[in-house]
Amino acid sequence: MLKERKEQIINELADSLSRCTIAIATDYRGLSAKEAVQLRRRLAGLGIEYRVVKNTLTRFACEKAGKKQLETLLVGPLAMAFGYDDVIKPAQALSEHIRSFGSVLQIKGGVLGDRLLTAKEIFALAVTPPRDILISQLVGQLQAPLQALHNVLSAPLQGLLNVIQARIQQLEGG
Repeated sequence: MLKERKEQIINELADSLSRCTIAIATDYRGLSAKEAVQLRRRLAGLGIEYRVVKNTLTRFACEKAGKKQLETLLVGPLAMAFGYDDVIKPAQALSEHIRSFGSVLQIKGGVLGDRLLTAKEIFALAVTPPRDILISQLVGQLQAPLQALHNVLSAPLQGLLNVIQARIQQLEGG
């Protein structure tokens, strides 16, 4: 490979590593060509970049992008999935692909921000509910104490209102 081409690949990888919110390293050995194409298409449809990388070039890109913790995963043949917006989508897509196809694809680990993730942590991330559901759960949790406070403060007024209405009915002849 020409030196200029290697530098270009290193720059592309460094750019992807610095822009991504999550990078997941996978071992693709044993994947059929058909399954690899399906996986790439599926990930591309979700806005996830998936590419086979050379370990040496990736090591240089990690240094350039400031993601040195990823170097521990650079053993054996690797393909990297780069997620740029939602950190859960890449983990869910890879996990679902492995489960639905009975794939031999293995998740080795990844990097979330500056934190190195193990394969178990990535699978745990994959079962996390989507962002919208997490936000609605948070809003519900924040709203519950306010609703309880409202009920406590309005109970005496509601009781007074009931007494007044009962007295009005009594005076009207009911």
